[in-house]
Amino acid sequence: MPLVTLIGEKLAKVNLEFVYIGPQNDCRNCKLKTVCFNLKQGRHYKITKLRDKRHSCNVHDGLAAIVEVQELPIITCIDKKLSKGNKSKIEIKNCNNIGCEHYEICMTSLQKDKEYKIIKTFEGIDCPIGYTLQKAELTE
Repeated sequence: MPLVTLIGEKLAKVNLEFVYIGPQNDCRNCKLKTVCFNLKQGRHYKITKLRDKRHSCNVHDGLAAIVEVQELPIITCIDKKLSKGNKSKIEIKNCNNIGCEHYEICMTSLQKDKEYKIIKTFEGIDCPIGYTLQKAELTE
């Protein structure tokens, strides 16, 4: 069964990728909020199909469209000592270097005490503050 949610109709395009930022205050009294709140906060999604139905929405300009989405793998930076197949708690590094080209993937939202399985490792990351990192794909 596909994962269904609502998104502003101006953003509703197949293959559009987005990050779900979580519930908004304007959604408190919406009768359809459970459809929007079924995604995981901080995770990346890709729209795979548009449905014809539209609904009014307090958050999006105009109407909200019903879309089918696919949850994308978690891409982040991990310690270079970890390898494919390991299951581990991923330590979030302390970094304020927002100008770094790797900042966005290094600061991916991960739950602090949750273990993630390393599905794939990629190239090493040249960290300007000295961490020994590699890019990796994780799953819950």
